[in-house]
Amino acid sequence: MFSYKFFSDPSRKDDVRLRLTNNRKKVEISLGLRISQADIDNALSPSPLTRNVKWRNLLLNYQAKIDDIKCELLKTGRVDEDVRVIKDMVVRECFGTNSEEDNDPEGGNFIKCFRDYISRLDNKSTIEVYTHTLKRILSFDLNIEEKNFEDINLRWLTEFDAALADNGNSKNTRGIHLRNIRAVFNNAIDFEITNAYPFRRFKVRPEETRKRSMSVEELRKLFSYPVEPYAQIYQDMFKLIFMLIGINTVDLHRLQEITKDGRIEYKRAKTGRLYSIKVEPEAFELINKYKGEKGLLCVADRWSDHRNFRHQLNKALQRIGEVERIGRGGKKIVTSEFPEVSSYWARHTWATIAYSIGISKDVIAQALGHSDGHSTTNIYIKEDVSKVDEANRRVLDWVLYGKQ
Repeated sequence: MFSYKFFSDPSRKDDVRLRLTNNRKKVEISLGLRISQADIDNALSPSPLTRNVKWRNLLLNYQAKIDDIKCELLKTGRVDEDVRVIKDMVVRECFGTNSEEDNDPEGGNFIKCFRDYISRLDNKSTIEVYTHTLKRILSFDLNIEEKNFEDINLRWLTEFDAALADNGNSKNTRGIHLRNIRAVFNNAIDFEITNAYPFRRFKVRPEETRKRSMSVEELRKLFSYPVEPYAQIYQDMFKLIFMLIGINTVDLHRLQEITKDGRIEYKRAKTGRLYSIKVEPEAFELINKYKGEKGLLCVADRWSDHRNFRHQLNKALQRIGEVERIGRGGKKIVTSEFPEVSSYWARHTWATIAYSIGISKDVIAQALGHSDGHSTTNIYIKEDVSKVDEANRRVLDWVLYGKQ
């Protein structure tokens, strides 16, 4: 009787695969998931971590369906069935498709796979971005529901890109939609649904982004600018974001505690990467000033949704400037000193200033959580966070006190 195993393939960026074995012959099926082997083992253990419960439920569901197939083969005396036939049965039972059809370049319906891809996403913001792309595709091509991956060719992509441009979408916005389409293609190839790949000849090139960082003089001006009482919290939150090496607003909003050794530790919402940042005295002062009940900071009390918090923060930052009033209690006139600044500028500015005072690119990349291309090696090498701590202290000393 055939056996099966779920495993993570590090050579395929932790692609989770199902291996079927019968009579010493083996076949594999990609599940279209990216999970480490350690998390797979934990998910299938009696007491999985909270983050792995969803994977446990999914894998147990697959196991139940595969065990039903084993029972069926036993009942019908087909214990020596060809493993490729068993693969077809598993794919049909688990995914509702036939593997032989899926290997045909014309066999996979593009929109069905696009919707399936969205259904497997976890991050709410990512789901919204892909759903927006799907809406753009449906409005562009009225016959798209009937098309397979082979139909989404170079000409289709070129015309779709042109239609987006005609509707006023910038090059970078169009790039987001096209990269989403490319991700669905890559996923379909991993699932062995298609071999078609028009992006070999269609390149998605982003437009160079405008400046999103400030000089040290501009930053000092923003930090010390006299603001109206309502704007004080926003000015201070921008300071805190900078002091915490450009932490994203969603992660700032979700912070819960400072560890006993004076650090904040969290998984970045965007990447899932674990961060550990030393809280310097100046940051401690701001955190104590704005202590919260639902989270570390009161922003979690005032705004239940981090996006509302980010919107109000950016709006207030861009209104910092000279204020004049017309008449008694009349309309305010604001001359903005920082008309384009946003919370994300703190991250870029930290990196720019760090480099200007001689901190190496490697340490800056480590501080920002950028990959060095050796993810497997990094599992075994504990990062020296003291270098990042030292870099942040040097940046703060230069910005706040003019010390180098």
